[in-house]
Amino acid sequence: MNSNDSTPPPLRDVAQSPEATARYLANVQRVLLDIGKNLETLALETRVHCRDTHVEGDRFYDAWLRAQPVERALKDVLKNVQAVTKGLEKSAYKRRAHDEAVANTGRKRKEKELEKKRKNAPPIQAAPQNPQQQGAQSQNFGYGGPTSIYDLGNRESA
Repeated sequence: MNSNDSTPPPLRDVAQSPEATARYLANVQRVLLDIGKNLETLALETRVHCRDTHVEGDRFYDAWLRAQPVERALKDVLKNVQAVTKGLEKSAYKRRAHDEAVANTGRKRKEKELEKKRKNAPPIQAAPQNPQQQGAQSQNFGYGGPTSIYDLGNRESA
């Protein structure tokens, strides 16, 4: 492509927008699904015709054996068309996910930077609020307060 060419490459505007990409891929998928329906009909008609084609001296399964490669080939084509339609769906989803990831990258980087600063900052120790509480906490090495009114130690019950 020459640099003097003023026309943009085909589908550039579609590729730049996830919504336009999804619409385009949906249209292609619709066409492929229609083709798939026609191929299914063709496969059925071919199957009927090939299995009904008998030659003089055939055993009852010879026509069936001759029809198998044709049926298998059409079945493979149908499987490939279905795989392409699934791939189109998946690629439209991935295109949207890419734009969301790009949009979130700046925010995630800022969050990481703040987290890094928070980790590198020296921890601030809180001053005790009440000196009596600190003394009571240092005496009790258990999980919490007393478990019954008989374990109060030097404290009083309500």
